[in-house]
Amino acid sequence: MDTKLLALSVFISVYLYLIFFKRHRALGVWAGVFVLWVGGVLGVRMMIEEINWNVLGIFAGTLIIAELFIRSKVPVLLTDYLVDRSKTVGIAVLWICILTSFISAFVENVATVLIVAPLAMELAKRMKISPVPFLIGIAISSNLQGTATLIGDPPSMILAGYERMTFNDFFFFKGKPSIFFAVELGAATSMFFLYLLYRRNREKVTSVPVEKVESWVPTALLGSMIVALAISSILDPGFTCLGGIVCLGFGGVGLIWQWTKRRPVCKEVIRGYDWETTLLLAGIFILVGGLQRAGVIGELAGLLKSFTGTSPFWNFTVIVWFSVIFSAFIDNVPYITAMIPVCHLIADSLSLPSTLFVFGLLIGSCLGGNITPIGAAANITAMGIAKKRGYRVGFREFARIGLPFTVIATLCGYLFVWFVWR
Repeated sequence: MDTKLLALSVFISVYLYLIFFKRHRALGVWAGVFVLWVGGVLGVRMMIEEINWNVLGIFAGTLIIAELFIRSKVPVLLTDYLVDRSKTVGIAVLWICILTSFISAFVENVATVLIVAPLAMELAKRMKISPVPFLIGIAISSNLQGTATLIGDPPSMILAGYERMTFNDFFFFKGKPSIFFAVELGAATSMFFLYLLYRRNREKVTSVPVEKVESWVPTALLGSMIVALAISSILDPGFTCLGGIVCLGFGGVGLIWQWTKRRPVCKEVIRGYDWETTLLLAGIFILVGGLQRAGVIGELAGLLKSFTGTSPFWNFTVIVWFSVIFSAFIDNVPYITAMIPVCHLIADSLSLPSTLFVFGLLIGSCLGGNITPIGAAANITAMGIAKKRGYRVGFREFARIGLPFTVIATLCGYLFVWFVWR
């Protein structure tokens, strides 16, 4: 079989598997990798070269520190503090969503939802009201801010790997305001939407018991890791390996500290490590590398450009809003990994810097997942929590909040990126 056809067929097959099957996702991806190897599209050495080990190191180390941070109960303490100082339930939930946004800029989105969702459930239970609007707000808030920094979400790490963007580059890149400010502009406007939504909940807040912090060490490790990443951005401007080494180092220190303090908890953290997502990311890097080496990416870019023509604004607009629609139903990790090289080829054909298109791609593909309950892992997690308490959430009910939230946030980020980076 022709290598182009084989690479494309394998990628589409794996993608369909990821859409329809939620279990053994990494196994499905690596089955595709095996077919590429047997078919001669990629050799073992090429596969190793295609994996971005720096990104995997950042992901692994951050995941460990995030888990220790959750177990320290500091995030719950902050949430309790905000709730106790809110006059109404609506304002309390708005503060919870804002805190969720902040935490998710540094902690993986699903973990963030697991931190704060139980408090929103308890608050709704005490007030005898439905927790569904609150859980939806928490989920979409976590997805929004996860895009703002290098360590907030896997798509940001993937983009950083391809573009050689350091931690600091997410704030200022090539002398211009970067992704962080585009996301924050969208966050400010979308949080105003949530304020309008929740202000009808005027019930008085009943006092919640303040959680006792088990240790401040994980918080110190998280803060130190962020500072170290910022410094590594200066020492390793090419984003080659230092970021991954820093995060793995802090993850190792965190595990050693936990082992000396409470050995059973350390064992739980190690056993609970997300190998599924780690292997999924590595396999997707290889699959997309196979597409690129086989020449499929180039043909895809040419096909897309035949529809969008030579207008930079039209190309940018199609990339952003097509990504929003696509990511509302499809996992954005394989999508963004495949589309970054396409954006590069389109930019080259128009003699434009690729930054405009890849930034638009990141915003569209990450925020689009907020439209539906299956568009992001954080959404699925939040709706799973609701289901366990007897609340079933349909597409329409989720989209009633997620769609306007997404349109507002994406539109602000879209305009910001266009006017700053065109």
